[in-house]
Amino acid sequence: MAVSDSQDWQFDAFNDGSLLNFESIISRKYNEFLGEYTDHLKAIQEALSHSLSDAWDFTMDPASLHILPYEQASLTQLIKTDNKILNKVMTVLAAVCCEIKRLEYEAKNELYPALVLYGEGEDEEQQQIHEAYMKMGKMLSVLQHLTNFVGRCGDVLKNVVQQLAMLHQGKKSINAVMNVQGVHFEPVYEHLGDLLTILITLDEIMDNNNVMIQHWQLYKRMIKSALADPQRYDIDSAKLRQLDKLVNRIDGKVFNGVIFKSCVTRAFDDGFVSVTRNGAFEEEFRANLLSYFKRTEQSNAAEEIDQRDNIIGICGLLVLHYHVFNLVEKKMVKSILEYAKKIPGVHVVGNIVWFISDFIINHWPPASNSKNLDRKLITMANAAKSSYLTSASQSLSRDVQQYHLLVSTWMVQMESELLSRDKETSADLNRRYKLLVQGVTFANKLSLLVRAVLNMHIVLGKPMSKSSVLSICRVVEMLKAIDHTFHRRSVVIAESINVVIQFVVYFLLKAIEKSKKRLRSDKKYTEARLDVLSALILAQNALNGPGTKERILICRLAICVALQMRCFKDDELSFIIGLTKALDTLANLGHRQVIMIKEACDCSFVYWHNVVFPVYLQDLFENPAECHRIHYMLGAVRDCVPMLRKAKHELNKGKMLKAFQENVMSEIKEHLLQPLCCEVETDLRLHIHSHLKLDDRNPFKVGLRDLSHFMKCRPIRFFDNFINLKEHITNYLEETFYNLTTVALHDWKTYGEMRTLAGQKYGLIMAEAHLPSQTLEQGLDVLEIMRNLHIFVTHYVYNLNNQVFVERSSNSKHLNTINIDHISNSIRTHGIGIMNTAVNYTYQLLRKKFFIFSQFLYDEHIKARLIKDIRYYKENKVDLDYRYPYERAEKFNKGIRKLGLSSDGQSYLDQFRNLISQIGNAMGYIRMIRSGGLHCCGNAIRFIPDLEEMPSFLEYVDAENLSEDTKKAATNLDGVISNLVKNFTEGTEYFKMLVDVYAPEFRDPKNKHLSNFYAIIPPMTINYVEHMISAKEKLNRKNKVGAGFTDDGFAMGVAYILKLLDQHRAFDSLHWFRSVKGRFMKEKDEIRRSRQRGRDDEKLQQTMNLTLKRLETYSMEFTLLNYSLNSARIFFRAEKVITEKEIKDSKVSDTESTIDPSDLASNVTALE
Repeated sequence: MAVSDSQDWQFDAFNDGSLLNFESIISRKYNEFLGEYTDHLKAIQEALSHSLSDAWDFTMDPASLHILPYEQASLTQLIKTDNKILNKVMTVLAAVCCEIKRLEYEAKNELYPALVLYGEGEDEEQQQIHEAYMKMGKMLSVLQHLTNFVGRCGDVLKNVVQQLAMLHQGKKSINAVMNVQGVHFEPVYEHLGDLLTILITLDEIMDNNNVMIQHWQLYKRMIKSALADPQRYDIDSAKLRQLDKLVNRIDGKVFNGVIFKSCVTRAFDDGFVSVTRNGAFEEEFRANLLSYFKRTEQSNAAEEIDQRDNIIGICGLLVLHYHVFNLVEKKMVKSILEYAKKIPGVHVVGNIVWFISDFIINHWPPASNSKNLDRKLITMANAAKSSYLTSASQSLSRDVQQYHLLVSTWMVQMESELLSRDKETSADLNRRYKLLVQGVTFANKLSLLVRAVLNMHIVLGKPMSKSSVLSICRVVEMLKAIDHTFHRRSVVIAESINVVIQFVVYFLLKAIEKSKKRLRSDKKYTEARLDVLSALILAQNALNGPGTKERILICRLAICVALQMRCFKDDELSFIIGLTKALDTLANLGHRQVIMIKEACDCSFVYWHNVVFPVYLQDLFENPAECHRIHYMLGAVRDCVPMLRKAKHELNKGKMLKAFQENVMSEIKEHLLQPLCCEVETDLRLHIHSHLKLDDRNPFKVGLRDLSHFMKCRPIRFFDNFINLKEHITNYLEETFYNLTTVALHDWKTYGEMRTLAGQKYGLIMAEAHLPSQTLEQGLDVLEIMRNLHIFVTHYVYNLNNQVFVERSSNSKHLNTINIDHISNSIRTHGIGIMNTAVNYTYQLLRKKFFIFSQFLYDEHIKARLIKDIRYYKENKVDLDYRYPYERAEKFNKGIRKLGLSSDGQSYLDQFRNLISQIGNAMGYIRMIRSGGLHCCGNAIRFIPDLEEMPSFLEYVDAENLSEDTKKAATNLDGVISNLVKNFTEGTEYFKMLVDVYAPEFRDPKNKHLSNFYAIIPPMTINYVEHMISAKEKLNRKNKVGAGFTDDGFAMGVAYILKLLDQHRAFDSLHWFRSVKGRFMKEKDEIRRSRQRGRDDEKLQQTMNLTLKRLETYSMEFTLLNYSLNSARIFFRAEKVITEKEIKDSKVSDTESTIDPSDLASNVTALE
């Protein structure tokens, strides 16, 4: 069947719409997904923008945000109405108030810190008198500034009093500028009180600084001495007289508590103005003073911001009132002393507390003191100091808890409500305003509390309990928490502050406009009505602009004028007064550095109370869960920095700040960092060794602390540095684990487990210890052996074949060993140069050992026996078949015991054998040093392809014209490689050096007695074999004392001394080991024959077997000794001995050496 075309089988196109529906569904779902994803991204962006851009880190920001508007227009431009007289009065009063504020700023920022810091932070007993002169010389400019400043304050004070006196002339006065009947310029009197507060504070600073007073007296005395004889000091007498006049002027103006007194006792009357006899002004002064005191006394404690500080200005106004009008206000004084019972003193600056009762006593007129002051009230006011402190201390803990709850709630509200993006309704703005003012109120009250309690304890000399110290520290933390909250939300506050200010201004303008309409509705024309209307217009004009302090001041003064006709109702008046105060507060909130936030949250007073810091750190260490609080405390410490930088008396700029920083850091290390590191290490150690059940680790019984909170604490800002607790602990543990592992290498596994546990438990990422050559074997360090070489050769035995030293005995469960790997690792650690040092130490040891060696052979008993044996052998060697008789050697070994034994039962030959072994151990140590050095060099150069043809990296670098640093690095590399190759290929023949340096002296005819040494070797070998058999038997019996299996140091020592004496041939001529072998073969044959004859006697067979076994043991030990001795002789047999003449010719030695038999090697040439 034919295949049809494929097109015949195609169907007609059919569209049932399913594909279209499917596409629409997918498209719709995709659009929904994109929409949801877009919304999600927007939410993330908004959340990040709120949490990141709006929240500023107090410790990280390099810049701060200033949003307070500064007035560019002058007062004359701001005060413009149709009432010319009112314009002049408002301009004058506003100008003097602004001037007082400038003086206050100048005093607080330039004078207070420089004066109060003088003499701080130094030990006066250790201070030299010339340093006092230099410091006071540096302070002279400050004191001159202070003198001029006091004069300026006096002029302003006089001007303000005269301006007010001219205004208040009475009803019938023809000189009255304007009608001020019923007008009370309360802002002016408040500013006048601020000015007097400045003067009183300066007096308190000067009177309380005893160091400055002492130094000032010394400085004046020095000026007088120089003035008497200017030529002696090479000083121009004219300039010196000018300096003396300046010093006298300063002394009369600022010292002895005359600052305040000189300003209030000056003459206020002159030819143009009568002040003292102005009754109307006196009544107005007294009325404003009483009103000012009542506002302070009756202020709501819950809303108190700065009312407590006002009492200083009120007392100053009271004294000024007396000196101006010579009138005694008994009721006012009594009211103030009654107030002093509640608040006896006010902290002014530094650690200075101003007391009301003391001020009244000192500045009240002495002539009328007894009759005008109630002594009972004075006594009660003084007693109130102690009672106030007692009451404050008792309620401190409770108050702190309450404030902690309030401040925490406020911080949460600030974080939540300020971030709300709701419509800015009046309720929302009112809520924001209350939050901002509430934060300032809390800060001010906490600041007053902490400064009062701390400084009252110092002034009254009463100790503070630990609980009170911790409560005070908690208050400081809350202050900085408030400060940080304002800073964190600086952007939001900047956005809100102007809106809130406009919100307050709106209500003020509304109230003023309402009052102005009422005035205009009255058609009666009077001069007073015109003044009031003009004042209301002036207030409106001042408010129609940015909320600057000048405009707010003008508004307050204008409202004072408007109140003379009672144009405001009582409820409106209280509402307007509240709004003006709120406006002033908000204006200060616009700038973080402006007085309200700065002074309320400023904790620079901790400089004078840093003794509380250790207690705080100890408590912080005991409560790890609250470790985050340290950020606030160190933030308070940083507040001292701007103040300390304003110190003027320092001989070295920044010395006080550096000393303060070092002191705080030492306290942190001592009371927090070091205990924390030790506690973490102890916790890890106890956890690892928990299987030992050292102590109870039940947290419910022991009360263990969770130290992981410290690891989670973010880095702490410390002045210009950061303290990372986690990194600090990590570095401490790394250093500790490394050092302890290098000291005790067998504990490597324990510290490895502790390192792993630290990562699992505390999240500490630690580096590996990287031990030398990455070995985990145990062994002494070359440096340690070298320092105690005399002990090492005594307490260790040497194995020649394996090149290993084994400890003779130990109280522990194991014996220490030293092999080539240990030596190689030590050389890698300390450098190749330690090899030569080790040889020098060995040379020094050999000198002492050879001295004893010479004394022994020089002894008459030993020398006589050896000479006798040598003569016997020479005379009978043919008959003896040229073999030294074993019986003769055995007789020597036994006979020498008759000369005496040591306390441990050793004969002189035993001690001499030990001496030879110690000399051999020293030579074995030298051999191991050389082998370890070659091993170290071999590991170092194993990556060098060809040792014969070494390329020069310096040539390649020069060819490429690289930098000088690269050339220097190439030169260093070439030097290192060349040194390694030289040490590896050539090495140093230390044995040859030690033979050449001693051989000439040993072979000198003066030391003839040493030539008998070869004859003592046979009895020494018998002694050695007996010693080794006894040591091995003890080893089998597991007896620690005297047990051992090797002592090849004896063979090394014999071979070395034979080489020094050139007696190899002499010793070989004895054929000693052949004689020994023949002796034991002969005895074995006799025993075998005896066994053959006594086959039937079982006991005899057992005895013969034991004897045969003993002989085989002895024969084996002699054979091993023979092998060891022949192996040791190989190290010295091929060497050519340098004669003494050759040593001199080669300048190896500087002087010719001769050795007395009693002091061998005492003058041997030093090993180079």
